[in-house]
Amino acid sequence: MKKSYYITVCQMLILLILPRFSIAQGLLSATPEQVGMSSARLARITPVMQKYVDSHRIPGCVTLIARHGKIVHMESYGQTAFGTGEPMTENIIFRIASMTKPITAVAAMMLYEEGCFLLSDPIGKYIKEFSNMQVIKSSNNGDSFELVPAQGEITIRHLLNHTSGITYGSGKLSEFYTNAGVSSGLQSTDGMIGDMVKKLAGLPLQHNPGEEWSYGLSNDVIGYFIEIVSGMTLDEFFRERIFKPLRMNDTYFFPPDEKLSRLATYYIKNKNGGLDRQSQESVDAMYTGPHTYFSGGGGLCSTVKDYARFSQMLLNGGELDGVRILSRKTVELMTHDTTGGIDILRESDDTRATHGDRYGFGVGIRFYPGDIESVGTFGWGGAYHTLFWIDPKEELIGIFMSQIRGEGDKSQHRKFRILTYQAIID
Repeated sequence: MKKSYYITVCQMLILLILPRFSIAQGLLSATPEQVGMSSARLARITPVMQKYVDSHRIPGCVTLIARHGKIVHMESYGQTAFGTGEPMTENIIFRIASMTKPITAVAAMMLYEEGCFLLSDPIGKYIKEFSNMQVIKSSNNGDSFELVPAQGEITIRHLLNHTSGITYGSGKLSEFYTNAGVSSGLQSTDGMIGDMVKKLAGLPLQHNPGEEWSYGLSNDVIGYFIEIVSGMTLDEFFRERIFKPLRMNDTYFFPPDEKLSRLATYYIKNKNGGLDRQSQESVDAMYTGPHTYFSGGGGLCSTVKDYARFSQMLLNGGELDGVRILSRKTVELMTHDTTGGIDILRESDDTRATHGDRYGFGVGIRFYPGDIESVGTFGWGGAYHTLFWIDPKEELIGIFMSQIRGEGDKSQHRKFRILTYQAIID
């Protein structure tokens, strides 16, 4: 009788403890008022996001806000695709494109902390094809150009902060990139990342390393560099060193077959401003073909909840749930201006307002006052209309995910950010 009673008590204790332990492994939820935010004011987000759905500017989206380590808002709007009736949910897996870059930067800095390299090291030390680079130089009248030797070598720092001179092949470099068959990482690509990086090394730079900020394939080079230094594929390194420890269970370069049904349908903005659904053939080519090309600049898929865990780790100074990924000092280095005073070059004030004024490693930084978020806020977005930001001063995280390829309506990003901050009442 006593033994049976003892077992029953133990079972009851386990049942009481396990839910708390399980909850502790993820970001806890809280009422907005518990963390200095207003429920009534956060409710303003819903009609604004829903308006974008109702006007067919997006089929659907998911938004998440966390403050002081607790989720106070997570909501889904619309459908996974127009006309399906299938509701958008928080478990949908999105292509996060350039929101891959902060994860690649974290992976590189993990190796930096282990003494594997210095930021001042030339990349040519590890990938010999980068040893003798050239720069494209226009004539005085701009009608022609010549190639001249680069002044200085590309360093690891230059690659991490996009001052390497490597671009996505726009402008004068377009023909070079196209003829070489360089992949952006956003489409199905044969071979391995090292194959493409070696092609890239044979192309001219937009400018001398360290002179300007030019957004491009630098993080893909870093991805291959991580493979060389670690002896692992980028996919293996991410999975074993970041995703498993942080319990990011739905983040992949290529989601497994059993999760492909959760992959968001994506649309491409057409020349008339409407949206065309991506063909099933293109989706199949990307996710059922060879799983060998791991783009460190734009290849990952993730969920809003997984990315919230990654973001909270950064906000915590490199640690989450007792698992330390980076030191606090390394996160500080990554999330401050690393360019020596070079402003991010953006085509409009709207995009600058979305992403920041300066660049760290993998993230843009709000350097100048004048926007609603705090100076020091950092984050980035992706080409499929995704966005995240982290405000250390307010201990706040915002994440937005939809799936529109091309120039998505950035006013939606800005409005979501404004609606987040106006709800702070402490």
